[in-house]
Amino acid sequence: MLHSHYRKAVLSSPCKTAPIVVFIHGFLGCNEDWQATISYLSQYTSISIDLPCHGRSQTMTCTGFDDACQMIERSLRHALKTNDEPVDAPLVLVGYSLGARLLMYGLSTSQFAPLNLVGCVIEGGNFGLQSDELRKKRYKADKRWAKRFESEPIAQVLGDWYQQDVFSSLNNEQRQYLVTKRSGNLGSALANMLMATSLSKQPDLLESIQALRFKQDTTVLYLCGEHDTKFRTLAEHSQLNYQVLGNAGHNVHVEQPEQLAIRLKNYIEQNVALGGTIN
Repeated sequence: MLHSHYRKAVLSSPCKTAPIVVFIHGFLGCNEDWQATISYLSQYTSISIDLPCHGRSQTMTCTGFDDACQMIERSLRHALKTNDEPVDAPLVLVGYSLGARLLMYGLSTSQFAPLNLVGCVIEGGNFGLQSDELRKKRYKADKRWAKRFESEPIAQVLGDWYQQDVFSSLNNEQRQYLVTKRSGNLGSALANMLMATSLSKQPDLLESIQALRFKQDTTVLYLCGEHDTKFRTLAEHSQLNYQVLGNAGHNVHVEQPEQLAIRLKNYIEQNVALGGTIN
């Protein structure tokens, strides 16, 4: 099973059967990345998972999108059982970047069918590439990064990783903080996950996410930072329900955890149907 962190609600919820909020981190991250956001959502029980090759799950390998989604689904059911939660407890999924892509894939392919899902929030997730040419280009780029993660000192690779355009909103101090924080990862494990879940291997998921409906017609909510030009453009052209958070780049839950928590709380209170199923 993937490592998971369970946190019981500590305040009376406005709804007796409030959903459990599930958090899935991005590439290089771990379940602890969500701590600041979760601290503003104490009225909700939460489960945050370490993806394969990351955090306390870094010794678990991954063969692809199906494998990763199946591990997430099994680990969630295990977490519910071991923490005395109902097996059909309503769940709201929240995913960032790689975590968002895995959630969208799992929802699009019914990998999470055994779970009682009542909503989903995507933070900075890529729906998929539009052409074979773009997929080939991305594969080559990911292959180069994977080779570096396998063979070079991880701090050196991370220093270059956070110079990519998607992280342009970070200042030097923030970049160095992330390099230090992520240097505990295992390079060979990161290389495995990077290639197993490369964007080049992901189908275009936008149409299926556009069509996705939970009970009471609840739709997916897409969140991005105002300075995250790439993903803000994706959101604006997605025809999804989306919101742009101010003073944030690609990593909204780190840069603006309270604002993200407010958006999640509003989504749950206004849209989530408890006990729902996907139509």
